[in-house]
Amino acid sequence: MAVVPGIQNAARLEYRHRLRINFRSLYASPAGVFLESVLIGIVTGLIIVLFRLLLQRADLARAAWYGFLRLAPWPVLALWLVALVPIGLFLGWTVQRWPMIAGSGIPQIRGALLRRLVLTWWPELPMKILASLVGLGCGLSLGREGPSIQIGAYAGKGVLSVLGRPVVERKILISAGAAAGLSAAFNAPLAGVLFALEELHKYFSGRLIACAMGASLAAYMVASRFFGLESVFNFSAIGALGLEYLPAVVGLGAVAALAGLVFKQAYYKAQALYTALPLPAVARPILPLLLSVPVAFWLFDLTGGGHQLIERLSTADFSGGVLLGLLALKIAFSALSYGSGTAGGVFLPLLAGGALLGKFWGVSLAALGWLEPGLELNFMILGMAAFFTAVVKAPITGAILILEMSGNLSHFSGLVACCLAAFVGSDLLRSSSIYEVFLERLLRKPPAAAAVTPGSDGAPDQSTGQSTSSAAGSRPAGGRKLLLEIPVGLGSRLAHRCIRAIDWPAECLVVGIERGETELLPRGGTELEPGDRLLVLAAAEQAVLPHNKI
Repeated sequence: MAVVPGIQNAARLEYRHRLRINFRSLYASPAGVFLESVLIGIVTGLIIVLFRLLLQRADLARAAWYGFLRLAPWPVLALWLVALVPIGLFLGWTVQRWPMIAGSGIPQIRGALLRRLVLTWWPELPMKILASLVGLGCGLSLGREGPSIQIGAYAGKGVLSVLGRPVVERKILISAGAAAGLSAAFNAPLAGVLFALEELHKYFSGRLIACAMGASLAAYMVASRFFGLESVFNFSAIGALGLEYLPAVVGLGAVAALAGLVFKQAYYKAQALYTALPLPAVARPILPLLLSVPVAFWLFDLTGGGHQLIERLSTADFSGGVLLGLLALKIAFSALSYGSGTAGGVFLPLLAGGALLGKFWGVSLAALGWLEPGLELNFMILGMAAFFTAVVKAPITGAILILEMSGNLSHFSGLVACCLAAFVGSDLLRSSSIYEVFLERLLRKPPAAAAVTPGSDGAPDQSTGQSTSSAAGSRPAGGRKLLLEIPVGLGSRLAHRCIRAIDWPAECLVVGIERGETELLPRGGTELEPGDRLLVLAAAEQAVLPHNKI
């Protein structure tokens, strides 16, 4: 019996309709967000692989070029000095034209997550890569990690520009891209996740952790396909430090807190110096580029981020005085390079500074007879983690990052103790995270291209939210709405209070409460607890709140 064509067409249309409904349901579900974070991780990993390969070629080319210059007649050197002038002008022009690519990019990501700045992935993504390659390739003391993190955020923004997401999910996925950038840059997937939680968001949520882990792992797998599974630093076998060295470990953390303060002040002073100089902003990178020539001639390992310097320190012997001199020069050159405003990060220079400080501490203890020979490498690794903690104020990320980069678990307890001492010491010195200070300075005079209206995050708002209760605040009036995710911290003034007892800002409405795995319907008598996550519908002009907290 033949099937009636009309019935067959109706069945086909019904099948397509159900397929579209199922796809939309999957896309709007937590699983859909997670799968999108994995896609962002893959895209980020591919871009970072290209970035790292080009950086490796640039480092090799710089080493060969300066090897040639040492033997070349002086007119060739003079021509190189002249050629650095237009290169510096190009670097200055790029950050003047696209201010959001200046520096490491981490403060810009933080500002974008607070909806105070805008990340525009095109053409800022390729220009960030180009400017970072030129600056690092010419020998400026800058890191690849900050650009890699910002590249990941740009990759997330680029994918989201095609697929689209509500505001809360867009922020999570951009953070996942940033985590993937750090993961692919240093073969450190766990550190990438922790950095997104500890530095970018400063709170934990199940959805954020899952998306960051998915993107970070995907980027790591892509990068490992090209660079292998080995750790970034090829250190020799590292023995465990005994408990008798605990005072020395804590002492190193305290010294790192002081040295970290010096490091940060050098960066702040360098920025002030460039501002005071009668030099156009577009020409500022010329100064560190010219300075890089004598540095490269006599102390080549101080140029670039510092990767080669760290690996050399792990095998070579230096006196304490030489190590202190190298530390002072590395900090000064890094500060002048970063202060010029060109694209480049802080991680690798500060890790190189920590390695020099830790090696100096180990050499000094060995000279006093308080340390067995051969354990200086342990203190060099501890110094990297402690210095990172003192500068960035992220002790968990610092410990895990160095653990993954060194590829050895034997010194984990020492890393934790040293990072804790550095963190407490920085708090006692009232030393803020370098990225928080950079963000404050950036927001104090935001570039015209980066300034946004309150509540804007640089993308069309696709958030939706239906009122389920009138318990919190007044219903937002006409105009654009944002759906905010607000964590309730342990010391928050929202904790242990009923919704009706809280003086909410005008024109906002609590539409949902996430408590663990449970979703609660907000009512006037609902008592908020630490760890809750509030979904708040607010008018866009009322939505800019520090760190998304009320």
